[in-house]
Amino acid sequence: MAALSSNGFSHAAPGPRARTVRFAEVISALTYALDLTEGQRPGHTLRTALIAMRLGEEIGLDAETLGALYYAALLKDAGCSSNAARMAALFGSDDQHVKRDMRLVDWHDRWNLARRTARNCGIGRNPLARIKHFLRVAHTPQMTRDIIAARCERGAQIAVALGFPSASSEAIAHVDEHWCGLGHPVGLAGDEIPLLSRVLLLAQTLEVYWTEHGLKAMLQMLRARSGTWFDPTLVQRVLSWRHDAAWWSTLADSDRLDQAVVALEPGGTPMQATDERLDAIAYAFAAVIDAKTPFTYRHSTNVAQYALGISRQLGASPSLQRDVLRAGLLHDIGKLGVSNRILDKPGRLTEVERAEIQKHPRWTWQILERVDAFAHFASSSSHHHERLDGNGYPWGLRDHQLDFTARVLAIADVYEALTADRPYRAGMPVEKVLGIMLPDRATAFDASMMDAAAQMARDGDFARIAENGTDPAGTLARLSEQRHESHLRAVA
Repeated sequence: MAALSSNGFSHAAPGPRARTVRFAEVISALTYALDLTEGQRPGHTLRTALIAMRLGEEIGLDAETLGALYYAALLKDAGCSSNAARMAALFGSDDQHVKRDMRLVDWHDRWNLARRTARNCGIGRNPLARIKHFLRVAHTPQMTRDIIAARCERGAQIAVALGFPSASSEAIAHVDEHWCGLGHPVGLAGDEIPLLSRVLLLAQTLEVYWTEHGLKAMLQMLRARSGTWFDPTLVQRVLSWRHDAAWWSTLADSDRLDQAVVALEPGGTPMQATDERLDAIAYAFAAVIDAKTPFTYRHSTNVAQYALGISRQLGASPSLQRDVLRAGLLHDIGKLGVSNRILDKPGRLTEVERAEIQKHPRWTWQILERVDAFAHFASSSSHHHERLDGNGYPWGLRDHQLDFTARVLAIADVYEALTADRPYRAGMPVEKVLGIMLPDRATAFDASMMDAAAQMARDGDFARIAENGTDPAGTLARLSEQRHESHLRAVA
């Protein structure tokens, strides 16, 4: 990652665009965003992939099946944002903390499950509030199943949308099925569970225990859950690794995780990150971002399309238009690290909460900079809350530090946010929004861009985009809308 100045902004000129990038590199780099959402330590998904691929090779999977396992391992948590709002509301705690801590508990041990659940309810709140959240969790029918089903279904759909093998999506859909038949979402048992799902469950659980508690505790956990959670044959294979110190050392080398995972991509010819595939992955991750909270269920896609429309009006080149589109789709990827207790709060944020949410542009920059194909617009995408007069956040940049992409995203982001429903207010009509934004023309917002945006808004262009927007992952956006509507019914 580039060196930062004292205010956290990289003043180095953007590097050249990567001409040829492997698709595996792009997905591997973006998994850090999924780790952030799932509350896991950075590199969780990549370590899980290394474990799964070693296990797959040792049990004799053929090249085609290994390929399906590889992409399933990288995308296994692609649906993790879809249950964040519900978990935060039910538990009354930060969803990332709850997810990380509950991942360690054995669901089949009811006493320990109850204790761990109680520990995670209403963290930081008064005892009465904690008890109320515990009772809400306890009395919610099929809570675990529904939460897991939402996550697994969404992850499987994203794998399909990206064109990966059906075996990859099937593996993701059943990753939380247990050998004994008490898993979710279907309750498959033994050999009914797809083999790749069995491998993934063992690999991801092993990784969490190994990272949090070390090798000895992880081995104890495997022995204890063999035959209940895990396929006993797979457990025996992993137990044979216990003395392979060199391999565990490789797994612990966070500096080389990305390279190690990309090097394992099966097949003689690596899958290249074509423009079409890069667009698809940007749209897919926009759906992941917007699924985090029901109040932003099309925010990223709308911002990207609004910014693209303004760019076209101003005669931007095709390559710049594509950068604007992708930067818009991914501008809020850092919000995957913000608790839904803050994102979905119906009232005014406290200073502490506001400071927390204002971290998300930094996380956007850090995530996108890891992706060679997106690194050249990483800073622009993360500057969407900056303003020409220096009154934006988090870096307080001024006009000469903000490029075309950053300026157009700033306008599109504010317009979309004001016209969309939020937890604390309904969406505003066009003229009211323009009445708020136009006084900042040429001070906070670029004058020519603001003029183009105002004309498009009054002509109904933005409304048509929001109503009729389509994209390569459009199915995911529609699913987000359905989940948005069902969430509103549930909390009404």
